[in-house]
Amino acid sequence: MATDAAMTRPVILADENIPFAREAFGTLGEVRLKHGRQIAHADLADVDLLVVRSITRVDAALVAGTRVQFVGTATSGSDHVGAADLERLGIAFHAALGCNANAVSEYMAAAWLTLAKLRGETLAGRRVGVVGVGHVGSLVVKKARALGMEPVLNDPPKARDTGSASYRPLHELLDCDIVTCHTPLTFDGPDPTYRLIGETFFDRLTPGAWFCNAGRGEVVHEAALHKALDEKCLDAVVLDVWDREPEIDGRLLARVDIGTPHIAGYSLEGKLNGTAMIYRAACGFLGVEPAWNPEAAVPQRPAGLPLHGFGDGDTSLAHLDREGLAALAETVTASCPILRDDEALRKTVGMSAAVRGKAFDLLRKTYPVRREFS
Repeated sequence: MATDAAMTRPVILADENIPFAREAFGTLGEVRLKHGRQIAHADLADVDLLVVRSITRVDAALVAGTRVQFVGTATSGSDHVGAADLERLGIAFHAALGCNANAVSEYMAAAWLTLAKLRGETLAGRRVGVVGVGHVGSLVVKKARALGMEPVLNDPPKARDTGSASYRPLHELLDCDIVTCHTPLTFDGPDPTYRLIGETFFDRLTPGAWFCNAGRGEVVHEAALHKALDEKCLDAVVLDVWDREPEIDGRLLARVDIGTPHIAGYSLEGKLNGTAMIYRAACGFLGVEPAWNPEAAVPQRPAGLPLHGFGDGDTSLAHLDREGLAALAETVTASCPILRDDEALRKTVGMSAAVRGKAFDLLRKTYPVRREFS
């Protein structure tokens, strides 16, 4: 921590797209806002606290030799932060773990319901392989069960930690009807996830399966996904995350059934949770009592938002037939309009990679307010 004199009125640099950043962190000191992709070493010379999102790479090259003593990411994932670098430099680090987990699980439910409606099919009885059963994956499992689906769980770290037979090896997900990925991005250790899903996986996956990814784009080898699509191995593909964001593969975007610009977790509640969690961590670091009330910042929920308790373990929708499932899809997508988001991103297919990248970022920056079911 800086000296008391230096931290009396700390300088806080925050990504300009973090909601309520000025209102929250302004109770602690001087707030400066900047686009996350443009934050550079020179911006941090006199900055004490840095608050980012996933688009800012935070490592020694960015923060060494600056006054930064606290880094917070208002996101659940933290693979964009070199935690070892920060620890070596004596810089405190906090991530908003699980802040948007429910939003991502609602997105996935909306995707499944939309695909079922478009195909005139049901979901009950389908086996869904969930790769990564952390904050997000555990809620995806609950929603899958609420829809009458049978989750098959894959999470090697949890399997080791718990010894539970509930967690199965990846190859036991190959006969599932749907596979959905919710892992962090890791490159080393006993369970690296970089390009975890590649040609061998797709070659052995049940023909006609649906494949979904709302974790990290680099977990999937996109060339292998192209090959699987060429060979018509998959019946549907849903991607919210992509390799090489924001300049994503336009050809792959054109081929998927639902493609969105990394907004699965972009509910108002999820964003606000991220801000609030890092704000509280910053208050703890500075040794001050929180003065900003995030609950007061949330507008009143619109009347008629559906499905209170959907996926909380107490609600089952397994009895719904195709007509009932189609009606449920209409209700869910009124809150999580996944095809609207797909249409907006799909308009970038014919653009150059650079222009598509700018459009991708703009879609995220200007994403309409989305409220969670409950």
